[in-house]
Order: sequence, then C-alpha cells, then structure tokens
Amino acid sequence: MTTAPKSVIIGRMRTLLTASWILATAVLGLTARAGTAAAPTSVDPAMAAVIASPARTPAYVARDPARHPAEELSFFGLRPTMTVVELWPGGGYWTEIIGPYLAAHGIYYVALPTPGDKDEDPGVARWRARVAAQANRMGTIHETELGIASNAIAPPGSADLVLTFRNLHNWVGAGYADAVLAACFKALKPGGILGIEDHRGRSDQPQDPKAESGYLREDYAIALAKKAGFEFVGGSQVDANPRDTKDWVDGVWTLPPTLSQGQKDRDRYLAIGEADNFVLKFRKPAP
Repeated sequence: MTTAPKSVIIGRMRTLLTASWILATAVLGLTARAGTAAAPTSVDPAMAAVIASPARTPAYVARDPARHPAEELSFFGLRPTMTVVELWPGGGYWTEIIGPYLAAHGIYYVALPTPGDKDEDPGVARWRARVAAQANRMGTIHETELGIASNAIAPPGSADLVLTFRNLHNWVGAGYADAVLAACFKALKPGGILGIEDHRGRSDQPQDPKAESGYLREDYAIALAKKAGFEFVGGSQVDANPRDTKDWVDGVWTLPPTLSQGQKDRDRYLAIGEADNFVLKFRKPAP
C-alpha cells in the first residue's frame, strides 16, 4: 500500500480539525446568539467540511468570523438535496459554499443582475471567473436573471429555499423590492423558505425609501416580505454587531470590507468590523 506524503497527511488532518472546529463553534453560536429563532439548529458535517475546504478563496475565508456561514445556512435550513435559488451572488462568497454542498444531490439556481444593471458589470464577470476556477467542485449552476425587467429566477413552485444576502436594500432603493419578493414567492414551493440577510438600520429613525446608506430597518424588511404573502418564521442574531452605530459618512460602505475612506480612520473601522446585519427567515404558506 502506498503511503501519502507527510505534507498531504498533515493537510488532511488540518482540514478535518478545521471542519470539527466549525461544527462545534457553529452549534455553540446558534445556542448563544439565536434571536427569535425557536431553537438551535445543528450543522451538517458535510457543510462544515465544505466551509473548511482549502479550495475556497482565502479572502472569503478571512470573513467567516463576521459572516458565520455554517450558522446562518443552518438557520435557514439548507440541506444537500434541496432546490436552492441564490439572488445576486456578488463575488461568490456564498456560491463557493452552496455550490459544492449541493453539487451531488441538489439543484442550484443563481439569479444574476440583468445586463445593463449597475451591479451587473464587472460583478457578474468576476463571479463567473471565480466559479469557472472552481468548476471541479461547484456542480451544475443554472444561471437566471433578476432585475427591474426580468424576474424569472427559477421555475414556478420549484424551489425549497431562496436566499439573498445584503441585497434587499438595493432593490428598495431602485424601487422594485416588491417585484423581487413576488418573484421569490412564485419560485418557492408551498412551505418553502425565503432567507434574507441585510444591514440593519436604526429603529429610532424613519426608513429612507432610497436606502442610500445601505441600511434597512428590520421591521421594514419584515413588512415587505409579509406584504408579498410570506409568513415570518423568526430571526437570528448571528450577524449582530453592536459596535455599528450606523451613522457613517459613506453609510455601510464606510465599514469593512469596502472601507470607502481608504486609509482615513482605517484602524477604527476595522476594529468596528462588518455592519450589524439582520438574518430573517420567512415561509411561503401551504394551501
């Protein structure tokens, strides 16, 4: 029998240890930080292993302590056999996790910004390049479009789970959040889940209808989803950040990872960390 080189064995051990750490800390985190969620949710070891993969982009791995991927995806109920839709994937932080996790047994739709949308270029090109570079682990990704004139994100009634991360404020500002949420409702099966993460605005100030700061009041987001026909299941505080005072010169983009002020007060903003975010779970009612 051929024995693997020592460096390979050590690498495998590190991957297993990292996956075990993610699994343990995620379960503890869900217990400690779950907000209105009914109960802690265990993390699938297969998901923990994907998150621990050395194939992920190092800059994204560095953001895991702020984004809590295992905890958040477990809270939303992601499972490897689901049909999942991700809306506006940005650079692919979540795609690098969801794609490999669903590759063997699930179906994965990614709704990209429509051509000509301000978020379409060069964001979509960067996303496609990143996906292509990891094609051997991504599985099949079905590309659809989402924008002001296109919202066929997946076949009607096909999805178990629709996910959007830090995008709702864009659609509010552009004036078509209602249409996006209607598209989510249409794509989901009865009983299917909509998961929304976004930057939590201050509750003591009225919501800016243009959301120019990038922040949304949590109650405003819940009301939008309910208006579209969804039932509110609950929320998690996994991405809460009490250090975020939400009064920054360039709105949420003042903070990491954007750091719009460049070197000015950089250490201060890095110490604050990424924005305070709500994590909300909704259900399409069954007939």
